[in-house]
Amino acid sequence: MSRWMNTLRKEYIAGLVTMAVILAVALVSVQNDWILMIEFNSKEISVENVDFINAGPFQIAVSIQPETPQVGNNRILIQVRDNQGQAIQGAKVRAVGEMPAMGAMPAMYAQADITETAPGVYQGDFELSMSGSWPLAVDVATDESHHVDLSFDMATGRKGIQLTTSTPTGDVAYHTCSMHPSVKSATPGTCPICGMDLVPVTREEMKSGSILVDEGRRQMIGVKTGKVIKDQFEVPIRLQGEITYDQTNLSDISLRFDGWIGDLKADFEGKVIHKGEIIFTVYSPELLSLQEEYLGTLERESTSLQRKALTAASRKRLMLWGLSTDQITWLERKGKAQDYVPIFAPSDGVVIKKNIVNGSSFKRGEQLLRLADLSSLWIETYAYEQDLPLLEPGMMASVRLTNYSGQDLKKAKVLQIDPFLGNNTRTARVRLQVDNTNGHLKPGMFASVTVSADLGDRLLIPEDAVLVSGKKRIVFRDLGEGRLKPTAIKTGYSDGQRVVVRQGLSEGDAIVISGNFLIAAESKLKSGGDQW
Repeated sequence: MSRWMNTLRKEYIAGLVTMAVILAVALVSVQNDWILMIEFNSKEISVENVDFINAGPFQIAVSIQPETPQVGNNRILIQVRDNQGQAIQGAKVRAVGEMPAMGAMPAMYAQADITETAPGVYQGDFELSMSGSWPLAVDVATDESHHVDLSFDMATGRKGIQLTTSTPTGDVAYHTCSMHPSVKSATPGTCPICGMDLVPVTREEMKSGSILVDEGRRQMIGVKTGKVIKDQFEVPIRLQGEITYDQTNLSDISLRFDGWIGDLKADFEGKVIHKGEIIFTVYSPELLSLQEEYLGTLERESTSLQRKALTAASRKRLMLWGLSTDQITWLERKGKAQDYVPIFAPSDGVVIKKNIVNGSSFKRGEQLLRLADLSSLWIETYAYEQDLPLLEPGMMASVRLTNYSGQDLKKAKVLQIDPFLGNNTRTARVRLQVDNTNGHLKPGMFASVTVSADLGDRLLIPEDAVLVSGKKRIVFRDLGEGRLKPTAIKTGYSDGQRVVVRQGLSEGDAIVISGNFLIAAESKLKSGGDQW
């Protein structure tokens, strides 16, 4: 029993000793960690005795604490000055460390939370989650045209950081990809998305929007230039319409008495009638009585004055009933009243409406026939509101039949423009008169009408030179020495090939007239583009 108690006592003492050793080690370790943390948080990075890097329009100094980056908390200090050494306040500063992806492990990022602690002094903390290489990217910008990128080689356990790339101090602001303008690099290289060579963007290009395109590249992409000219300009107004009857050349045949149709000569619609031809005969008891009265006055014996007065009165009654001088002369030759009196065509024309047949009865005033003289026709078209200020009566127009390709007609003349618009179509009817003595035109045909409005001398450029960007119209001026600059202009009427320049260019200005789409793409990604 005594031996067992001695053994137990020895083991208990050994355990106490071991525990005391472990607690002592733990206390030392915690104390060291607290000391390191207190030292890190209490020690500010010195802003003195640092080397400044010339990058673009800035002077930038970057330092870290601890000087040898470690796993865990680290601090970065960035000082920003202009080229005259003056501190720049209110800049947008960003610092990010990146451990590249390795195998199945994705890339890891350590971004510093940057704040401005003094004029031109920006400070922040970042945490490295594991040991290894952490390339550091620093981005400083005051606006779109003042922006620089710097990159540093940084790794845990290795003292200091080494500059690898920075935005050059010359005229080049950055490099970008023609296909992916979101890519911006401080140094030349290739696009990480498509592999194309990055192109430089100068500060002058960013400020003015102009770009530099040498002669060799112009020939390669098909860029051609031309001059702004002043020349006589006519606006073609193209209208679609239909050929119809000239309403001033329509004749209605109606009589002033009741009766019946005898022999109808104008017996179908479309029949051609010549002036003076008999178109039908009529029988009317009232007309028969008037004939007998008139012929009786011619045979009655009386003084010449009385006879003349009676004859004149009877003749006037016949004319008031609608008989013409030719019909009365015809009656005088016959010498006796006729049951059926002929009705003669008042003019040349075509029967376009027929309401009678042989033996038809009719009432006074009814429309029996309608004749149309087709030697002159109308074309009825409709013009939109924006074209109406250019149209006026008396203007000449060329006419092409829609269904007769290649057949040009003689000129037509604008007769009238309706003084009102159609409620549904917002167009006004335009009537034109066209000669048809050869009979080639027929009412109902469709026709294309082109009216040319003479605007006099105007500034003109090719329509292909104008790029449309929303409500803006852009052309590229050739400034010489390879420089092209986008210029906003205001345009007017166009004839399909040339367009009127109302504002933005002067006579003799050199502009791009071909290949401007490729130039526009490059200008957009370089300028930032107030012009666009």
